[in-house]
Amino acid sequence: MKLSYSILLYLCLPFYLFGAEYPDISVKELQSAIKQGNVAVIDVNGARSFSNGHIPTAIDFSTDGKKLASILPKDKNTLVVSYCGGPGCRAYKRGANAAVKLGYKNVKHLSVGISGWKKSGAEVAKK
Repeated sequence: MKLSYSILLYLCLPFYLFGAEYPDISVKELQSAIKQGNVAVIDVNGARSFSNGHIPTAIDFSTDGKKLASILPKDKNTLVVSYCGGPGCRAYKRGANAAVKLGYKNVKHLSVGISGWKKSGAEVAKK
């Protein structure tokens, strides 16, 4: 019995320590949501990267992160997508966690980040 609890603890500890990952969204799914106008996108790459190219409609977290409550839609069920540089980047969690802290329930991660977005040939906006 003690072994069962030890195994359960071992399996659950990473989620407790590091939090659950956010579900991924594909470039095509995000493009569709942007086209339909039912998504809020958060870019956590920093102001310089943002000005060099970002996903259309994205919020620059480095500049506007403290104002998210007034920038994000009032509907807490709105899809919110956070992204950073690419697959190895974990910085997206700052934007995702901020949205969850504000009560948003449908938060996802674009794991390919801005590098994958550009590589796909998707439109890039510049400030």
